[in-house]
Amino acid sequence: MRIGELAERTGVSVRSLRYYEQQGLLASDRTTGGHREYPERAVDRVIRIQELFAAGLNSKKIAAMLPCMRDVDGGPSEIATPRLVDDLTAERARIDRLITDLVRSRDVLDEVIDAASGRR
Repeated sequence: MRIGELAERTGVSVRSLRYYEQQGLLASDRTTGGHREYPERAVDRVIRIQELFAAGLNSKKIAAMLPCMRDVDGGPSEIATPRLVDDLTAERARIDRLITDLVRSRDVLDEVIDAASGRR
């Protein structure tokens, strides 16, 4: 499929798809006319990349991680290195800290809303 179709099917901009290629996250073949062509499995790959970005990982970490994941079901393969496991464990701890901070912020907002609305 061409880049426009991949963008449409995944909801990701053409510019982002080009960036993913530039960063080694996504691969395409070229037609004789120089157009990018992607296999069907690229849809799952792009969705996975988006999920990892949404989790706060940067492109370098995603590039290291993608070979250790199956695209179709997102499950792990067995080729993760101990260093990658350490890096991902640290990322998970960072996300846990963010969740804790967000819950604390939500609780403060709830208190302010209750006080302002006279529900105390």
